[in-house]
Amino acid sequence: MRYIDPVYGTTTIRAPVILELIRSTPLQRLKHIDQAGYGQAFYPSQTCNRFEHSVGVYLLLRKYGASLNEQISGLIHDISHSAFSHCADYIFRTGSEKEQAHQDNIFVQFIKKSVVPDILHKHRLDTDYILNKKNFPLLETDLPDLCADRIDYSLRDAVHAHHADSQDITNFLAHLTVINRQWVFKTLPTARRYAALFSLLNTEQWSGLTTAAMFMSVSECLQYAMSKNYLSPADLYTTDEAVISKIRTHLPSDPELQKLFNRMSNKVPYENNPQKTLAVTFCKSRVVNPLVRYRGKIRRLSELYPHWKNIVRKELKPKPYHVRFTR
Repeated sequence: MRYIDPVYGTTTIRAPVILELIRSTPLQRLKHIDQAGYGQAFYPSQTCNRFEHSVGVYLLLRKYGASLNEQISGLIHDISHSAFSHCADYIFRTGSEKEQAHQDNIFVQFIKKSVVPDILHKHRLDTDYILNKKNFPLLETDLPDLCADRIDYSLRDAVHAHHADSQDITNFLAHLTVINRQWVFKTLPTARRYAALFSLLNTEQWSGLTTAAMFMSVSECLQYAMSKNYLSPADLYTTDEAVISKIRTHLPSDPELQKLFNRMSNKVPYENNPQKTLAVTFCKSRVVNPLVRYRGKIRRLSELYPHWKNIVRKELKPKPYHVRFTR
């Protein structure tokens, strides 16, 4: 299978288990799940889908010599995302808004109800081992460490938001290496540039006011739709388009739904107004403190630039917003 990716270029995928997983219904559904949430409305042309990111994580792990098990874990790591991705944390209100962990919390249960275990068993692979992300430190680690998931979505979003071009991406990847199952930059200047790029994306997109308005408006619209039985919780595990299609059928007869849908569609101005008594919407904030090879030793960026330690401490805290829509 020939695959063209905006981050890693053109590659050929031959591993039978990978090809079967890519062609499976759970992975194909991710083509219709927006990476940002409802980026079509709030970040037009600046976001991708969960399928692109999932295959990207697999390609990154393969490129740097991860085991087949870890490559598979990377490929399937986002299968449990609902429609509108992390908006689910705000729809279901399970206390995961600040960490955006709803998808992770249901991951194993969701996968085991899919065709994925049958595919893995067919290829004589251990499902439980692959589903345990603790086995795969290249794939997943806690912030502010680097991991394949974090590296891929940052580079991918940087390309879509026009903060990086193909030469920038080539440079970042050329200066990355794996040492003792950890991601390490080979040079200090590249580590600094990458950390700064990551911080820019966090400020402008991942934890900014626009994202807070998106999470709030999508969750309020979909919660209302479910309260009226226009949608069921199961509908949220179809696709973005399927959910929107169901909502649209009820718009002519429900003015409140129309108002909420207009907000969700980014047709209503909004502001952050801490002076008024408004519900607080939190955005998960992200920052990295990469490892870098410097003068023969592996060091943290914050060890070489102490001011970065303060940035990390500040940016790891969820960001609160008092979002007010004008109508």
